[in-house]
Amino acid sequence: MKNGSLASSAFLGISLALGLVIAGYLIGDALYKARAAQRYVTVKGLAECVVDADLVIWPITFKETGNDLGKLQSAIDADRKTVRAFLTSAGFAETDLSESPIEITDFEAQPYMQPGEQRQYRYMARRTIILRSPNVALCKQVMERSGELVGNGIVLEGSEYGQRAEFLFTSLDRIKPEMIAHATKDARAAAEQFARDSGGKVGAIRKATQGFFSIEDRDRYTAERKNVRVVTTVEYYLLD
Repeated sequence: MKNGSLASSAFLGISLALGLVIAGYLIGDALYKARAAQRYVTVKGLAECVVDADLVIWPITFKETGNDLGKLQSAIDADRKTVRAFLTSAGFAETDLSESPIEITDFEAQPYMQPGEQRQYRYMARRTIILRSPNVALCKQVMERSGELVGNGIVLEGSEYGQRAEFLFTSLDRIKPEMIAHATKDARAAAEQFARDSGGKVGAIRKATQGFFSIEDRDRYTAERKNVRVVTTVEYYLLD
């Protein structure tokens, strides 16, 4: 009986000791993981690239003045045909062109007119033809020739009509994955530098936030060239 009791006591003692060891290990591991989870660094990664615009929108506004509405209508219609012919002969399709309604201004009906004030012309008609095309290079060439319209008697509105074209980049989805990868790589490099300075190592990503993509003109003189930029914010675990 005594031998049986001793064996049982020994077994219980060994089991208790093993339990304490395992519990200690689990507690230590949990504390280590909890401590590791609290050690992380937040860094930002940048990706930039220059791309060509793939869509141009060019509004061409022209005007006529006169005192007879019928003649004014005929004159603005003739200008419309001249502008459309200029664009289609350059290589643009009719489907690339759209038009705004005619705007007629009666100067005598304007509130700023003073009693008895005389003007050479009572009416002004304005119309806009909008070119929308993915052929940006061709549009640039045609814009440089827009003085031909003036030579044909077309009164283009504004001294900077050639600069009113809007150049857009619409293929962001095509370059987005590569840019995000580059920004993440840039963020990782910053985290590794921080880890080296602190005597640690970079672990897995704790959290990542993609910033907004911005598309801006590279400069004011080459609006057809766009600078695309994105900044990502990434949190990395730091390991001992």
